Amino acid sequence: MAKSLNKVMLIGNLGKDPELRYTGAGAPVATFSLATNESWKDQDGNMQERTEWHNVVAWSKLAEICQQYLKKGRRVYIEGRIQTRSYDDKNTGAKKYITEIVASNMIMLDPREQGDSGAPYSAPEAVQPGSDSSKEDLPF
Repeated sequence: MAKSLNKVMLIGNLGKDPELRYTGAGAPVATFSLATNESWKDQDGNMQERTEWHNVVAWSKLAEICQQYLKKGRRVYIEGRIQTRSYDDKNTGAKKYITEIVASNMIMLDPREQGDSGAPYSAPEAVQPGSDSSKEDLPF
């Protein structure tokens, strides 16, 4: 039995088009923001809403598919894990921290556009973030 679990499931809308880059080793990595909304009634019966923004990172084939098919505003299901990492600010040199969702599965939820398969895509289990996959078959 596992001693811990780090799993995230989100349904939201893209805040921007995914940006695709490549690591020094040539592995594709896509980053984008995802907005989730929460609604509730306050003590006075007024509807309140809060938007939470999530930084999402996808690797390998999943990164390329996200960049190709996801666009700002599209509704999407993302499954993955939470990761916090640190980096040094280029301007101040101060250590900064960022919390991200490392995606392992993505399903497009909007009605299909021409050319979209709408098929879910899961990263192969053998592919770890930062490595490249030798599998060339696409899920559609």
